[in-house]
Amino acid sequence: MAPKGIIFDVQAFSVHDGPGCRTTIFFAGCPLRCRWCSNPENFALKAHLMFAGRVCKWSSGCRACENKCTHNSLTFNEDGPQVSWDICQECTTFECTQTCAANALRVCGKEYSVEDVMTILRRDFCHWGNDGGVTFSGGDPMLQPQFLKAVLQACKKMQIHTAIETSAYIPQSTFLDIMPLVDFAFIDVKNMDDTQHKAGTGVSNNLILNNIATLKTSRWNGRLVLRTPIIGEYNDSEDNALKTIDFMKENGLYEINLLPFHRLGQTKWEQLGLSYDYATGGDVSTEKMQKLQSIYLDNNILCYLGDKTPF
Repeated sequence: MAPKGIIFDVQAFSVHDGPGCRTTIFFAGCPLRCRWCSNPENFALKAHLMFAGRVCKWSSGCRACENKCTHNSLTFNEDGPQVSWDICQECTTFECTQTCAANALRVCGKEYSVEDVMTILRRDFCHWGNDGGVTFSGGDPMLQPQFLKAVLQACKKMQIHTAIETSAYIPQSTFLDIMPLVDFAFIDVKNMDDTQHKAGTGVSNNLILNNIATLKTSRWNGRLVLRTPIIGEYNDSEDNALKTIDFMKENGLYEINLLPFHRLGQTKWEQLGLSYDYATGGDVSTEKMQKLQSIYLDNNILCYLGDKTPF
């Protein structure tokens, strides 16, 4: 049986996720739980509910979703609709979303076949130009390895340039099986200290670093750029930068992209009924970002800030 996967978003005309103009496919599911994540809707490897209370029209008298939930998870009080998230997490039918004209209640995540994805890529192909292609992001697309590999193989048959954004927190055999089908990769390294990495992401960095090191000794001939989201008081120290530089030089890596912290995903945490740890804190000044960049540059590492990675 042909594999199918769960995808939570598709963005055409992306210009920051790899060479040229691209289509970015966002896979559901992530093995990390980064406390600052801007796409927390990708955590679950299944379709799930999101509720955007700020756009709900209940204050204008709308109660279209009332009594639509067969699990009695959606109720009303003087503050509007109330969602029982522990119940909603197990929902597979999402009746409440079918009556919401404001799209305040919506399903995140949809099942796709390989042919569904290729239909999208054939649609967008003429807009990419000579350097464009497809980028698989998430979440982490490697959490759906069979589906990802099947799509990548189909892309190679059509000579489509492929890129991936991954945490590399995946069994090494799976990682090395997929990467030969990838032309360009962004791999995140959140923190070089294992204890701090666990505190910020919920997992150890050992597998990630081992996968990167092993990839560089393999016959893979793609381009790899490391990525680090810079979070104030978490990984913005000079010591962390120097340890990253040591790791990069040991493994023949000379490109890194530093991403400044932002709170663009905060409302998504709220729409999932989750608490966002970085409602305050985490900010990093432009001056600090430039200082970190200079440390890398002074050590002969190409360092790109924000969306300035040259492709």
